[in-house]
Amino acid sequence: MEFEIIKRETIKPSSPTPHYLRNFKLSLLDQLGPVAYEPLVLFYPKNGIATPQKSIWIIKKSLSETLTRFYPLAGRIKGNISIDCNDHGVDYVEARVNGLLSTFLSKPDAQTLRKLLPVDAESPEAGRGPLLLVQANVFDCGGLAIGVCMSHKLADAASLSTFILAWSATALGFSQALLPDFSASFRFPPTDHASSFQQSSVDVKRVNCVTKRFVFYASKIAGLRTKAASAIVDQPTRAEAVTALIWRCVVAAASRSSSSLQSPKLSVLSQSVDIRKRVVPPLSDDSIGNLVGYFAAHTDETKLELQGLVVKLRKGIKELSNSYTKRLQKDQALQVVCKSFKEADEFIKRDDIINFYVGTDLCNYKLLYGVSFGWGNPIWLSNVPAASNNNVASLVSTREDGGIEAWVTLSEEDMAAFEQDQELLAFAFMNPSVLEVEPITRKSAL
Repeated sequence: MEFEIIKRETIKPSSPTPHYLRNFKLSLLDQLGPVAYEPLVLFYPKNGIATPQKSIWIIKKSLSETLTRFYPLAGRIKGNISIDCNDHGVDYVEARVNGLLSTFLSKPDAQTLRKLLPVDAESPEAGRGPLLLVQANVFDCGGLAIGVCMSHKLADAASLSTFILAWSATALGFSQALLPDFSASFRFPPTDHASSFQQSSVDVKRVNCVTKRFVFYASKIAGLRTKAASAIVDQPTRAEAVTALIWRCVVAAASRSSSSLQSPKLSVLSQSVDIRKRVVPPLSDDSIGNLVGYFAAHTDETKLELQGLVVKLRKGIKELSNSYTKRLQKDQALQVVCKSFKEADEFIKRDDIINFYVGTDLCNYKLLYGVSFGWGNPIWLSNVPAASNNNVASLVSTREDGGIEAWVTLSEEDMAAFEQDQELLAFAFMNPSVLEVEPITRKSAL
């Protein structure tokens, strides 16, 4: 498919930000957040309610109005300590796609998907330029794809979801339906020493890699959860079961390309976790910020039983939760937050690690399938990872209840083995059409 940029402009808040709100403090977690964007694309088929031109007008007008309440997004970061809420605005791009939306959705690929975004997810502009960028892509058929990128220096996936829900409500005329909570810096005060911890976050190995999509339908996940259950974790979550299976199969693929004469290597999986409801007292669902914690689960190549991996994931989440609920009451935010960064760093520096993997669970994006700007709900949404990030698995709920889509990025060599893993293919379909329900046959598994 060919893309043509039609227009670039700046969208500013519809009302100026009051002077007393112009200096917005970042929280400690924002300071430690990666210099990258959280990407998301929402796809809308052609409809008889609004023409593409009318839809774009609604998008731009409601975006401007929403920025009045989400005013820090229209500012610029100053010295990794605050945001100058100067109403500089957000970048808006309008593009024309030479092709049909249905053609793309029949077999979506990561390379084309990334072209629907207004900026590369790993652009350094996330730390010094626009905090929010939007790209409206109009297909030849009249279908529409809205690509959104929000800087991790102010937001996580949940924050992006909150913004899009508020943006949708504004487009529908409910301007006060959702108000953001900007109190994170009071719970996690910024520090002048953030730079000493920033590089301790997960550093993903960069090689020539490939990203592919795998879909786990609800019926398959039910069987996978049963297989992954144990006396310790008798009811694994959907995300735990799928993450454990992917982890197991990825390590197996990597092991096949390493020397059999080597001693067993350690495999580490770093998982990000929303901490809003894990701190005491809990933060609101509408809290804006990079409000995530990290834990690192590890195992060696000889201990890859599915049940055992689920136990390690559950243990990691429990320990992370306990550290926040106990220690934050003692005003030890800096120590607690940085502990997980240091633990990940310690694993990265070890020489007995076969590979370091990153898993993200974005299944709460399911709510966004109800986002309407006035012409119906999205037919699909996706958050494809950055092209240069290797050993990453990103999970998102399917439109149908109970399913999970996984975008997996591996080296070309590891992916060739991973996508042929028969245990994986017993539960996952490789890049099925978005437009159809669960396939009846699965030739890839034969």
